[in-house]
Amino acid sequence: MMLPEHKETIIRRQLEEGRRDNPTLYPQEVELIEQALAESFHAHRKIKVRLFDEYENQELIGMVTVIHTYRREFKLAIGVGEWEWIRIEDILSASS
Repeated sequence: MMLPEHKETIIRRQLEEGRRDNPTLYPQEVELIEQALAESFHAHRKIKVRLFDEYENQELIGMVTVIHTYRREFKLAIGVGEWEWIRIEDILSASS
């Protein structure tokens, strides 16, 4: 028989084992990402961004509609009436 506390501890440990750290990008890579974001914003072109996640990376395709430089985030329109705010430090790569 297993106590609920023990079960919760086991589940929490399993989740933590699969967790990854956000990699540190080289300054040149960050510059290329920011350049691709700005180009999508100014030219109204779709962009594909690969985002870091603790367990599995995610890819989104959309158009940059707003950039908040002071908050280091941007708004990506991914469909009609659908959008997502993304922090720039969560981006692993960006391409048009």
